[in-house]
Amino acid sequence: MNRALCLTLGLALLASTAAAQTATRTIKINGYGGTDQALVNDLINRFVRPVMAREGVTVTYQPLQGDYNQQLSTLLAAGTAGDVMYLPAETLDGFVATRKILALNGVVNTSPFIKSLNTAFTRNGRLYAVAKDFNTLTMVYNRDLFDEAKVAYPNNNDTWTSLATKLRQVKQRLGNDYYGTCLPPNFDRFGAFAYATGWQQFGSNGRTNLADPRFAEAFNWYTGLARDKVGVTPSELSAGWGGDCLKSGKVAVVFEGGWIVNFLRDTAPNLRYGTALMPKNNKTGQRGNLLYTVGWAINAGTKNRAAAVKVLNLLTSAQAQQYVLEQGLAIPSRSSLTNNAYFKKTDPGAQNARLVFAGADDGNVRAFTFGPQGPDWAKPINEALAAVLSGQRSAADALKKAQADMTTFQRR
Repeated sequence: MNRALCLTLGLALLASTAAAQTATRTIKINGYGGTDQALVNDLINRFVRPVMAREGVTVTYQPLQGDYNQQLSTLLAAGTAGDVMYLPAETLDGFVATRKILALNGVVNTSPFIKSLNTAFTRNGRLYAVAKDFNTLTMVYNRDLFDEAKVAYPNNNDTWTSLATKLRQVKQRLGNDYYGTCLPPNFDRFGAFAYATGWQQFGSNGRTNLADPRFAEAFNWYTGLARDKVGVTPSELSAGWGGDCLKSGKVAVVFEGGWIVNFLRDTAPNLRYGTALMPKNNKTGQRGNLLYTVGWAINAGTKNRAAAVKVLNLLTSAQAQQYVLEQGLAIPSRSSLTNNAYFKKTDPGAQNARLVFAGADDGNVRAFTFGPQGPDWAKPINEALAAVLSGQRSAADALKKAQADMTTFQRR
């Protein structure tokens, strides 16, 4: 080989090496598309890019439009997913099974974060994501309807019985055009009541027992409110969800999270509302609640793990979480925010946020998740709720069918 050829090959090798080094100095983040991307991009610009740029690392943000879970699954399988990514708690089990999500034990300090949120992202002792924010359910009520009916507002001491009494009084005193509450026929609201009884989503054998008397107790209480029209489904009011029900001015109480605040601000600015914690089950004395959360996770195949870890830490830093809180879209996940000045404000939005935050560790709180077989797990429950709330089946018949359907589903 002559000297000129050796020099050419040497330069080519150097160029190749430099290109490889440049490639590994870029961290790509995957997140949701839609309205979420503007906020996340701003957060990255403020708290991530400036720090990483000083270390020679470029941070890119690639929101995934459409079905996030499906798209992320495809990218992970192809080896083209981001180094850091959103990981929804409800689909965690499926992604963990791919072994493409890095376990964060010993990699990230999770002690500053709310314990129940860490639990939501833990499987078999391994933590797979750090919650970026979360929501829980609260009771959001129309003050004007309670005032007009001369009924005391819902409060943090209400039990299922005392709340039902208040709802019935509102209905009786205001007439047939008004309702005590809205009852979506879905596990994403009803599940909080099932957990209040101490019911477990999965037994030690991995199966779901809908014949459990605790599940039946919650099912009967929830659907029982519909028998005398104290409770009404959203569709009966041509509404899509609880927020729409409250906005109509015809419903006294809905069970929703912090996402209702901006909705009411934009669509019903004159509606006077208040918030209380979820009611306690009479037997257990506990509230039930659902954690709706998405975490930041790291691709197990990332070529720059150290930089990815640093990006994850910046995304969940105290400064970044304060920013998330002040945007009013969700509640940050750091325990230290308990005494945050924002929660001490007296406006209804801040009071709602304070109680959503408090709901994360008050009572029987469980992550909103479906288990290893995915979202179809909830179908038997949702169908049973819809059948009873619409008057097509008795609660006993609906529960019997739901258990049979669940058994068939879990045997697949």
